Amino acid sequence: MILIYINGLNNIPKDLIEAAEIDGANTFQRFRSITIPMLMPSFTIVFFLTLSRCFMLLDQNIALTDGDFGTRLLAMQILRTTRDSSPPNYGLAQAQAVIFFIIIATVTIIQVSITSKKEVEM
Repeated sequence: MILIYINGLNNIPKDLIEAAEIDGANTFQRFRSITIPMLMPSFTIVFFLTLSRCFMLLDQNIALTDGDFGTRLLAMQILRTTRDSSPPNYGLAQAQAVIFFIIIATVTIIQVSITSKKEVEM
């Protein structure tokens, strides 16, 4: 993730920063008016990757708790659906996985549309 931010910082044209310095903008004004808007594509990508991966945390929770915790995450519920029923109910697990995908896709599309509106075209 930090590489995305570093790449975004390196792609900010030095002419913009130099022009702002000549116009008398202080460091905070340059950061707020130039750096943040020029980094919005990087923010969009990082937010997308972070948000979509946060929904799918399964292996860390199982490794830390061995599956013994009072609440169930959605990914854990899908896994347990096949284990807790006999015979395994694969149809219900697949339906839960599709709903899980729809939730992640909806949240991600909303997040990308909000952050892409703030991007600056160069």
